[in-house]
Amino acid sequence: MKILTVLTYYRPHTSGLTIYAERLAEAFVKRGHEVTVLTSHFDKNSPGEEIVNGVRIVRAPVLFRISKGVIMPTLGQLAWKYVNECDVLHLHLPQFDAPGFAFRAKILGKKSIITYHCDLKLPTGMFNWLVNKVVDFQNWSAATLVDQIVTYTQDYADHSQFLSKFKSKLMPILPPVVLPEVDREALIKFSQIKSGKTIGMATRFASEKGVEILLEALPAVIERFPNVKVVFAGQYQNVMGEEAYYERLALEIERYKREGRWEFLGTLNPAQMNAFYQILDVLVVPSLNSTEAFGLVQIEAMMNHVPCIASALPGVRQPVLMHNMGLVTPIGDSAALAEAIIKILEKPTEYQGDCDLIVSTYEPDHIAERFEKLLESL
Repeated sequence: MKILTVLTYYRPHTSGLTIYAERLAEAFVKRGHEVTVLTSHFDKNSPGEEIVNGVRIVRAPVLFRISKGVIMPTLGQLAWKYVNECDVLHLHLPQFDAPGFAFRAKILGKKSIITYHCDLKLPTGMFNWLVNKVVDFQNWSAATLVDQIVTYTQDYADHSQFLSKFKSKLMPILPPVVLPEVDREALIKFSQIKSGKTIGMATRFASEKGVEILLEALPAVIERFPNVKVVFAGQYQNVMGEEAYYERLALEIERYKREGRWEFLGTLNPAQMNAFYQILDVLVVPSLNSTEAFGLVQIEAMMNHVPCIASALPGVRQPVLMHNMGLVTPIGDSAALAEAIIKILEKPTEYQGDCDLIVSTYEPDHIAERFEKLLESL
């Protein structure tokens, strides 16, 4: 099959959504399919077109940005070209441009599916409120036009105001997760950071990720484990739309950094991420709203025998509940998060699951096969 994957941001951007799309695209290629990714040319240092691991990446020129979105004047022309060439259109929502692609697929007689990753909830403000409303309408329009909608878990679908409108089209398929070989150089470097118990957080520094919940939980954890340290993997400076959030928490984080209790590692590649998990005693995912739908990093951590603590958000709580490898805490409850961290650090062996089963469950080829059967059924 010729599969056209469309999403606003692809590599070199790093997020759960881009990692998901990359893994699935490359798994499709290994199964003999021809995959084209149409995305934005948001990073001028990347080529306009290239082939990476068998996946053809086409980047549409960006005229300017609006909040976290981009305006691409030539995207409509490219849409006609590449939708006409494909057998199946695969959209990744939330995405402002999705309805135009879904409409073209309908007109051209192509089958189309959506992977709905999460809701879009921008920071407060009149302009962002308007952007949210527009994107919600665009997502609804696209979902109305496509043949099938994939969501990570039934738990998230059951609690999503958006997905509840499209129950007849829904199919839950777990996300693809794979770990590369550990970057040995990074592992040596990260091991030098570890001095006592280590709490990991792996995400962009964004308001919906609940960084302040971890900060509020730290004093109680430090009282029980004086040498505890937080190691944060992911972009933390100049995150689009999140600069004010970082500034609000910067002073407190700087204090912990001076005390040797907080370390930023920045954006890591997959091999470095695998080294990062090796030094952790627990990974926390204290997310605050439905912009988080699963938390792929939980599975990556569990594959490395690291228990996780997740907030009780639909979907986000599922890795811990499915694999019995950690604890779930109430959303936004820093005291409960502190208690859960202490419990796991005190008795880590009580929160170990079947890591081999976890690896096989999320193997990209297995996930691609499920998508393949879905596409063939259409």
